Amino acid sequence: MPPFVSVAAYAPSAVGMLAVGVVAEVFGPRPEGLPRFDFALCADRPGQVDTDLGVPLAVAHGLERLATADLVLALPGAEFRTPPPPAVLDALRAAHERGAMVAAHCVGAFTLAAAGLLDGRRATTHWRFAGLLAGRHPAVSVDPDALYVDEGRIITGAGAAAGFDLCLHLLRREYGAATANAIARDLVLPSHRDGGQAQYLAAPVPEDCRDERLAEVLAWAREHLHEPLPVAELARRALMSRRSFARRFSAATGTTPHSWLLNLRLSRAEELLETTDLPVEEVARRVGYGSAAVLREQFVRRRGVPPRAYRRSFTQAPAVSAAGGSSAPEGPGRPR
Repeated sequence: MPPFVSVAAYAPSAVGMLAVGVVAEVFGPRPEGLPRFDFALCADRPGQVDTDLGVPLAVAHGLERLATADLVLALPGAEFRTPPPPAVLDALRAAHERGAMVAAHCVGAFTLAAAGLLDGRRATTHWRFAGLLAGRHPAVSVDPDALYVDEGRIITGAGAAAGFDLCLHLLRREYGAATANAIARDLVLPSHRDGGQAQYLAAPVPEDCRDERLAEVLAWAREHLHEPLPVAELARRALMSRRSFARRFSAATGTTPHSWLLNLRLSRAEELLETTDLPVEEVARRVGYGSAAVLREQFVRRRGVPPRAYRRSFTQAPAVSAAGGSSAPEGPGRPR
């Protein structure tokens, strides 16, 4: 199955303008060398759709675009407490049944739940409405803390700007770390936030850290991934005790130094596997693992496939664009 190319976003009545902006930015026109998506905004029927800001939005497509899209997004709207029209629920179910990926962030998750697509699955939404989602749909296992939850062909994300995290996660999963990082840079966004990271943080994530001392240490760590980087060394560079550093790090990132470093090492390994022909042993060395065997163990545990299989899934595939229509082999984590 090739990575997704056609993307259809369903805009309900009183759709969130921020959500429209998020998906339009991520899947809109990109510089040469990056994937080109066939993006369409859809509604119950073509025409004017109200937004949460009171500014009308002209939507050119009806639900027919949901019938052919590789990726279907259910956008959040201010009227999410009212069940969507039956035709919308039928269109979402049909999209999932034919093999499309279906995703939603914020209160858009209520639309997927109403269609029954979240039954028996983990899901997330804006933390403020997690209790309401769980109460209305007891068959859904609601995680109020996650930034996004990946259940294969069903993906849900938290509120507001977490829509960017969900979209970048899908790009990373389907197109690889190098493409996701390039698009994130184009949008001036952090390249990756782990789905298990807390929704609410006392301070920004490391890529946008306002704690100058901590930010300097994290930037240094990114440049020295080939070194062991024990927490004690990071704390020493931050001029803190190990306990104070761990507490300050958790407050700023919502995760532990160990988890942050692990994700950073694996993300860098992904990019090297995708964009270079370096031996796996050298990739392991450059990201701070003592041997290819250790990298393989971590890669299989966290990504589900060994490094060489991950590399093959990207190096054997030609670039995919909406115009070219080239196909790529099924890759790690891609829905079967």
